[in-house]
Amino acid sequence: MSLEPDHILDASGLFCPEPVMLLHNQVRDMQVGEVVQVLATDPSTQRDIPKFCTFLGHELLQQDEQDGQYRYWLRKQGDA
Repeated sequence: MSLEPDHILDASGLFCPEPVMLLHNQVRDMQVGEVVQVLATDPSTQRDIPKFCTFLGHELLQQDEQDGQYRYWLRKQGDA
């Protein structure tokens, strides 16, 4: 699956809770329906980013991990 994001958030080298805090700020500035790709190196994002999406109602479109880099694509939903 190849998704073309509207925004890219590079949180590489940052540790919990910084990636999710940056993601929250990014999503706040996005329009409903836009997609952001998150790049991270903190393994805790595998837990935190899906929880973020569930809690705030955003759609986690895809996630994967390659060579210690975690990638997430999510679509902003509603007005969260």
